Amino acid sequence: MQDFTTYLNDEAATAALGAALARALAPGLAIHLHGDLGAGKTALTRALLHAAGHQGHVKSPTYTLVEPYRITLQGEAIEVFHFDLYRLACAEEFLEAGFREHFGNRAVCIVEWPEKAEGVLPSPDIIVKLDIFREGREVELRALSDEGSQCLERLKFASRL
Repeated sequence: MQDFTTYLNDEAATAALGAALARALAPGLAIHLHGDLGAGKTALTRALLHAAGHQGHVKSPTYTLVEPYRITLQGEAIEVFHFDLYRLACAEEFLEAGFREHFGNRAVCIVEWPEKAEGVLPSPDIIVKLDIFREGREVELRALSDEGSQCLERLKFASRL
């Protein structure tokens, strides 16, 4: 499986990685974002969505738990579901909310705080780990499926170390 690690100097580098990911996306991918508060999970997702063609505001779904967006991938209208599970009290709340139905189809699902739904959340194609390091962020992208590996193979990102 594919693995990619880099250092992001600043928010502009995070936005560049988000744009590169947008160009590499494919319908049906599930991406789990790991990192402490302020690590850049929402900033990365916002950059990805804007680079994928979303014109409006991208807000953190901290209180709504999920925000849907519509983008065009490979000429096809695709829904992207941006989840923030930080406020889940237990994994069963994920199931009770009916969120599982968004996975396993043509939608792209991006999940912040996936550990809050551990055991019930569908497996990711890609895991992104963001860690605050010095003035920037260390980021690791790891593919866990063939689709995830194909996405990371398409990823063209020039790190500014």
